[in-house]
Amino acid sequence: MCQLLGMNCNVPTDICFSFEGFHARGGGTDHHGDGWGIAFFEGLGCRLFLDPKPAAKSPVADLVRKYPIHSLNVIAHIRKATQGEISLQNTHPFMRELWGRYWIFAHNGTLKDFHRQLKGNYHPVGTTDSEQAFCFLLETLRRTSPNKQPRAKSLYATIKEITNELAEYGVFNFLLSNGEYLFAHCADQLSYVLRHAPFGRAHLKDQDITVDFSRLTKPNDKVAIIATLPLTDNESWTEMAPGELLLFKDGEPLSL
Repeated sequence: MCQLLGMNCNVPTDICFSFEGFHARGGGTDHHGDGWGIAFFEGLGCRLFLDPKPAAKSPVADLVRKYPIHSLNVIAHIRKATQGEISLQNTHPFMRELWGRYWIFAHNGTLKDFHRQLKGNYHPVGTTDSEQAFCFLLETLRRTSPNKQPRAKSLYATIKEITNELAEYGVFNFLLSNGEYLFAHCADQLSYVLRHAPFGRAHLKDQDITVDFSRLTKPNDKVAIIATLPLTDNESWTEMAPGELLLFKDGEPLSL
């Protein structure tokens, strides 16, 4: 099983603490050694780092660990290959443009016998079921609304409909963001924690590291961390239900 990590905030925040525990699962504390990647949104721009090497041994991961990039939305992925060779073009997250924004997608699971003919602007570069599904999702969104992004409620409903269709082919845990929203879909395993005032201390499961967020945050800060498996052992993580799709904005899930 691959590993997913997402962050959604109301103010630009770095993900260094969570990434410190997360990257260790890429060949260190776990066996997911088939590549990794992370994307940071900054305004309309997006920094994307990919490496087919195990995250725990990647010089690129060392750069990310030491470079506190501040972002409202972050998506990271550690790969355990099930379809497609271990290569850069098959490394998540994947990035495409839609409605004048970059979209980032990372998938955990396997879609069996998913081979849709893509007739629009989106075609996979690699050979994963994940990138094929991402292209199909964006192509369907563009066909539904050719010229502009729908409002949040309508966008959520369309993505939910596409997600249900794709989930019929297998396990479809994913994170998806356009820099404004972060969507999280649980097929069988995904959890999140909401950090807001009063902030406390958090301790990583995969590393013996503790941080006191009360010393690093302001009272109005809100941060949501989404992960395949909880990253800390002293916070209240919420397990998402199978089939649940959440839309996060400004550090919390929206009620739609």
